[in-house]
Amino acid sequence: MNSILRWSISLIFQFQVYAVMAIFGIIFAPYALMTHKGAIIACRLYCVWVLWTARWILGLQSEIRGNIPTGEVIIAAKHQSFLDILMIFNAVPRAKFIMKRELLWTPFIGFYAKRLGCIPVNRGKKGVAIAKMVKDVALEFSEPGQLVIYPQGTRVAPKTYKPYKVGISILYEELGQPCIPVATNAGLFWPKNKIRMNSGLAIVEFLDPIAPNLPRKNFMSKLEQIVETRSNELIHETGLSQTAHNLRH
Repeated sequence: MNSILRWSISLIFQFQVYAVMAIFGIIFAPYALMTHKGAIIACRLYCVWVLWTARWILGLQSEIRGNIPTGEVIIAAKHQSFLDILMIFNAVPRAKFIMKRELLWTPFIGFYAKRLGCIPVNRGKKGVAIAKMVKDVALEFSEPGQLVIYPQGTRVAPKTYKPYKVGISILYEELGQPCIPVATNAGLFWPKNKIRMNSGLAIVEFLDPIAPNLPRKNFMSKLEQIVETRSNELIHETGLSQTAHNLRH
């Protein structure tokens, strides 16, 4: 596709993504204030809208693979894009995300994150931040759900290495729940902090659970190896060379 046309289409898509976020955010706010279910419905409808328009406007399809967890588990996900957040939330029944505290002040996102029971984390002193995170998670899990955490702490571009943070292992030990690794290639198509987007097949894959009670070092090593290996495989499966060609043109 012509480069100028691809840029224009990407810009139109991203404009409507944030415009519809504002519209949905305002329309559903009273319902979300009254009931937790209202916030879930609003966010799920928004996910459906974005995924549908991505397919229609950009030619960007999305696919969920693996066994979707429904019980109380920790989901340790590779994070490459805003897209993988939407795909995970839309797939699991009761997602609660570990998120940067700064996002609480983001219009609409902050309000709905609170209503969904997401857990904000301060990026200050590591020991204090982790202790508070564990405490807040315990409070929020008076209701069943799936706790989603990004072990690298931020979005990471495809094929880029960033070490896994200790927070995931502490939650794994404290909660005593299975950990579901999640791989993705979404960053190939909806890159971080870029307007231009690519067509193709974005995949989020739920992998085999890691049972509770592994020693911390073994758990961290196993989680990183599983998630990074499978994410790289998904990148090559959906055509890394073709995506690189799209990015150049």
